[in-house]
Amino acid sequence: QLQFVESGGGLVQPGGSLRLSCVASGVFLEYYAVGWFRQAPGKEREGVACISRTSNFTRYADSLKGRFTISRDNTKNTVYLHINNLKPEDTAVYYCAIEIYSNYCESLVTREYSHWGQGTQVTVSS
Repeated sequence: QLQFVESGGGLVQPGGSLRLSCVASGVFLEYYAVGWFRQAPGKEREGVACISRTSNFTRYADSLKGRFTISRDNTKNTVYLHINNLKPEDTAVYYCAIEIYSNYCESLVTREYSHWGQGTQVTVSS
Protein backbone atom coordinates (compact mmCIF):
# COMPACT_ATOMS: atom_id res chain seq x y z
CA GLN A 1 0.00 0.00 0.00
CA LEU A 2 1.48 3.30 -1.11
CA GLN A 3 1.90 5.85 1.64
CA PHE A 4 3.48 9.28 1.55
CA VAL A 5 5.12 11.15 4.40
CA GLU A 6 5.73 14.84 3.84
CA SER A 7 8.23 16.82 5.91
CA GLY A 8 10.35 19.95 5.88
CA GLY A 9 7.72 22.53 6.70
CA GLY A 10 7.97 25.08 9.46
CA LEU A 11 7.82 28.73 10.38
CA VAL A 12 9.81 30.87 7.96
CA GLN A 13 10.25 34.61 7.57
CA PRO A 14 9.19 36.26 4.32
CA GLY A 15 11.95 35.95 1.75
CA GLY A 16 13.22 32.70 3.20
CA SER A 17 13.48 29.29 1.57
CA LEU A 18 12.40 25.76 2.33
CA ARG A 19 12.87 22.31 0.91
CA LEU A 20 9.92 20.00 1.41
CA SER A 21 10.34 16.24 1.12
CA CYS A 22 7.80 13.59 0.20
CA VAL A 23 8.96 10.06 0.95
CA ALA A 24 6.99 7.09 -0.38
CA SER A 25 6.74 3.64 1.10
CA GLY A 26 5.06 0.48 -0.11
CA VAL A 27 5.83 0.95 -3.82
CA PHE A 28 8.64 2.02 -6.11
CA LEU A 29 7.90 5.67 -6.72
CA GLU A 30 9.69 5.56 -10.09
CA TYR A 31 6.49 4.18 -11.65
CA TYR A 32 4.44 7.30 -10.88
CA ALA A 33 4.17 10.96 -11.66
CA VAL A 34 3.94 12.89 -8.41
CA GLY A 35 2.39 16.23 -7.61
CA TRP A 36 2.66 18.76 -4.81
CA PHE A 37 -0.47 20.54 -3.69
CA ARG A 38 -1.29 23.01 -0.96
CA GLN A 39 -4.32 24.04 1.04
CA ALA A 40 -4.55 27.33 2.87
CA PRO A 41 -7.07 27.87 5.68
CA GLY A 42 -10.54 28.33 4.27
CA LYS A 43 -9.45 27.61 0.71
CA GLU A 44 -9.61 24.64 -1.63
CA ARG A 45 -6.62 22.45 -2.24
CA GLU A 46 -4.66 23.68 -5.26
CA GLY A 47 -1.97 22.20 -7.44
CA VAL A 48 1.54 23.58 -7.08
CA ALA A 49 3.77 21.41 -9.26
CA CYS A 50 4.13 17.91 -10.65
CA ILE A 51 6.94 15.83 -12.08
CA SER A 52 6.84 12.92 -14.47
CA ARG A 53 8.14 9.52 -13.42
CA THR A 54 11.51 9.99 -15.12
CA SER A 55 11.83 13.71 -14.30
CA ASN A 56 11.85 14.68 -17.98
CA PHE A 57 8.75 16.83 -17.59
CA THR A 58 7.56 19.20 -14.91
CA ARG A 59 4.51 21.41 -14.64
CA TYR A 60 3.88 24.39 -12.38
CA ALA A 61 0.85 26.43 -11.49
CA ASP A 62 1.04 29.59 -13.59
CA SER A 63 0.91 31.88 -10.58
CA LEU A 64 3.79 30.10 -8.88
CA LYS A 65 6.34 29.77 -11.66
CA GLY A 66 9.80 30.96 -10.77
CA ARG A 67 9.79 30.42 -7.02
CA PHE A 68 8.97 26.71 -6.85
CA THR A 69 11.12 23.86 -8.11
CA ILE A 70 10.08 20.23 -8.04
CA SER A 71 12.59 17.41 -8.29
CA ARG A 72 12.83 13.75 -7.44
CA ASP A 73 15.34 11.08 -6.49
CA ASN A 74 13.89 7.71 -7.39
CA THR A 75 16.76 5.92 -5.63
CA LYS A 76 15.45 7.45 -2.40
CA ASN A 77 11.77 7.12 -3.30
CA THR A 78 11.51 10.85 -2.64
CA VAL A 79 10.12 13.93 -4.34
CA TYR A 80 11.19 17.41 -3.28
CA LEU A 81 9.71 20.88 -3.50
CA HIS A 82 12.08 23.81 -3.17
CA ILE A 83 10.42 27.12 -2.41
CA ASN A 84 12.34 30.38 -2.64
CA ASN A 85 11.40 33.91 -1.66
CA LEU A 86 8.56 32.71 0.54
CA LYS A 87 5.58 35.00 0.93
CA PRO A 88 2.86 35.10 3.58
CA GLU A 89 0.37 33.87 0.97
CA ASP A 90 2.40 30.64 0.69
CA THR A 91 1.18 29.71 4.17
CA ALA A 92 -0.61 26.39 3.78
CA VAL A 93 -0.43 22.67 4.40
CA TYR A 94 1.55 21.10 1.57
CA TYR A 95 0.68 17.61 0.33
CA CYS A 96 2.01 15.17 -2.22
CA ALA A 97 0.13 12.54 -4.20
CA ILE A 98 0.47 10.35 -7.28
CA GLU A 99 -1.16 11.08 -10.61
CA ILE A 100 -3.87 8.51 -11.26
CA TYR A 101 -4.32 8.48 -15.05
CA SER A 102 -0.85 9.29 -16.33
CA ASN A 103 2.84 8.94 -15.58
CA TYR A 104 3.66 12.15 -17.43
CA CYS A 105 2.37 14.94 -15.21
CA GLU A 106 -0.50 15.88 -17.50
CA SER A 107 -2.38 18.07 -15.07
CA LEU A 108 -2.53 19.66 -11.63
CA VAL A 109 -6.18 18.86 -11.12
CA THR A 110 -6.69 17.64 -7.58
CA ARG A 111 -9.22 14.93 -8.44
CA GLU A 112 -6.72 13.30 -10.80
CA TYR A 113 -4.40 12.51 -7.89
CA SER A 114 -4.63 10.01 -5.05
CA HIS A 115 -2.84 8.52 -2.04
CA TRP A 116 -2.48 11.82 -0.24
CA GLY A 117 0.01 12.15 2.58
CA GLN A 118 -0.79 13.85 5.88
CA GLY A 119 0.83 17.08 4.76
CA THR A 120 3.44 19.42 6.20
CA GLN A 121 2.60 22.87 7.50
CA VAL A 122 4.39 25.88 6.03
CA THR A 123 3.87 29.18 7.82
CA VAL A 124 5.41 32.36 6.44
CA SER A 125 5.40 35.18 8.95
CA SER A 126 7.69 37.78 10.43
